[in-house]
Amino acid sequence: MPHDSALRPDCRPQRPFHRFRRRAVLWFAGSLSVLMLQAESPPVLPHNFGVKDGSVFEDPREAQRPNYPMWPVSRELPDDVFTFARLRYNSESYSGRWGRRWLVDYPDSDLNFSFRLQQLTALQVNPRAAIVDIDPVEMRHYPFIYMLEVGAIILTDEEVRIIREYLLNGGFIMVDDFWGTEALDRFHVVLKRMFPNREPKELPLTHDIFHIVFDLKVKPQIPNVRVAVANKSTGITHESRHPGSEQVHYQGIFDDKGRMMMILCHNTDLGDGWEEEGTDPWFFKEFSEKYGYPMGINIIFYAMTH
Repeated sequence: MPHDSALRPDCRPQRPFHRFRRRAVLWFAGSLSVLMLQAESPPVLPHNFGVKDGSVFEDPREAQRPNYPMWPVSRELPDDVFTFARLRYNSESYSGRWGRRWLVDYPDSDLNFSFRLQQLTALQVNPRAAIVDIDPVEMRHYPFIYMLEVGAIILTDEEVRIIREYLLNGGFIMVDDFWGTEALDRFHVVLKRMFPNREPKELPLTHDIFHIVFDLKVKPQIPNVRVAVANKSTGITHESRHPGSEQVHYQGIFDDKGRMMMILCHNTDLGDGWEEEGTDPWFFKEFSEKYGYPMGINIIFYAMTH
């Protein structure tokens, strides 16, 4: 469940955020009477265009989160919403115990981020995050896709082709939560199969993605909650078990017209900032509220407006 504190970013929102808030107020006021008239009607939900073969939950609330907040969407245009879509992929096992690394932080990360996105902006957000296979029919419905823990990802040549075409046709992928030199090198091999002639470019702090909604003064490095709490007194935010994780990197891969198609969030775990916001009040204040949600929202708005 979301932390009961209102999100008050340490970084000051830029003007676009105020416009989003005004639009949200106007939308709410205009919709209130309609919602009252429809109070007796069954809720309308966006269609799920992702995985629906029964192998995963179509609603993250089914993962033992039945009381998680739900919110209304337009009855006339229920699919005219932003959906947080997570990519399902094959990977090597993790220390012999975790072969589904695409599923890390689920479902709380997806639920919390979707809730905060609709709470803090005027973007109409799907209350049900989706899980998407590497399938062109599924992926084309979602302009933004999230993936993480890519240091052990395994992709076939066909899957590489599908992802490449999705990106070149206007899609955007956010890659999060992979730490250290080894994970970066292994994912770089996959990227070279995908784009032999493109290299990730480091994004300077002056780039719009750090300022489009929330004006961030640093490139956020968010460790998992256990590392953060254990290092309260030292201020260490990297994960020392992964050599080469000391410095956070945000890198972009661009198409021929200069549009960013993919952002690599290396040596940081934005998803843990979303998942663990209710675990520890100090972690919420210092990482979720200051950096995790602001950076995530910035990435969404940059991807959807460029």
